[in-house]
Amino acid sequence: MNILSLISWATRRTGMVLMALLSAVALAQDFPNRPVKLVVPFGPGATTDIVSRGIAEGLAKTLGQPVVVENRAGAGGNIGSDVVAKGAADGYTILMGTVGTHAINATLYKKVAFDAQKDFAPLAFAGYTPTLLVVAANSPLKSLKDIATQAARPEGISFASSGNGTSGHLAGEMLKAKLGGNMVHVPYKEGGLALSDVISGQVPFMFYHPAAVMQHIKAGKLRALGASGIQRSAAAPDVPTIAEQGYPDFDLVAWFMLYAPVNTPAPVLARLREAASLAMASTEVGAKLATQGVELRGMTTEEQIAFGRTETAKWADLVKRSGAQVD
Repeated sequence: MNILSLISWATRRTGMVLMALLSAVALAQDFPNRPVKLVVPFGPGATTDIVSRGIAEGLAKTLGQPVVVENRAGAGGNIGSDVVAKGAADGYTILMGTVGTHAINATLYKKVAFDAQKDFAPLAFAGYTPTLLVVAANSPLKSLKDIATQAARPEGISFASSGNGTSGHLAGEMLKAKLGGNMVHVPYKEGGLALSDVISGQVPFMFYHPAAVMQHIKAGKLRALGASGIQRSAAAPDVPTIAEQGYPDFDLVAWFMLYAPVNTPAPVLARLREAASLAMASTEVGAKLATQGVELRGMTTEEQIAFGRTETAKWADLVKRSGAQVD
């Protein structure tokens, strides 16, 4: 290649780069010019759905376009998550990921069609909620020590959850590892059914979200013996954490994170992250999340990525220890 050809090639190359940069800038300036779809990989009325709808309202205000929630339930959140992972990476379809879809399912399910860590770009940490260990109000179990004592007896003790591999199930498995003894997991198809059987005393205890149990605690139907996070739940500040009761490394929380497909253009990701940050800072959104027992925690994008990796490893260990597996 002679010098003139080299100059010509370099000029064309520079022009292509400049055109790409200008196109990206134009895309960011124009985005969004139509409604954005927020896929919720669980059914209507679930905690994830309620949280997502509150955040969608805040996002719509900061983006200046409607944010439409679409429920795509199935396979523990895998179906809806896969739809977004393999969908158009243009910023117009985003996902509300959870501890299940982006930490637990990779180990719980024999086959997952997407890679939670590689196929998504995090947009914003949308909050977390510890679970509460609850027993019936008239239960003879008054403390973790009582549960350990019962677990040490030949008949052992059982605990309920809303299903195999859920955060409530795995919190129970961690408690079993800490207290020892014989604890038998009783999975239900739906959390409300499990909670009803705990209230009636048919199953001794379960871990469940504050949004679902606080009304029953206030009504005198349930008692909370501990919170699963490292800090007390803002929804139940009088309930000591399990960590406070002698198990300092007991720290399990359910969480929510907004994601976009990983190949979404950088300027569009930046716009979505800015809008999500503003929405999460809104007192209106914060108040709606608080009604579900969801607490906010500021994180940079780098921290969100690191958090996802750490959580995946933590829950993978619990899933393997529990022996839970879903085809």
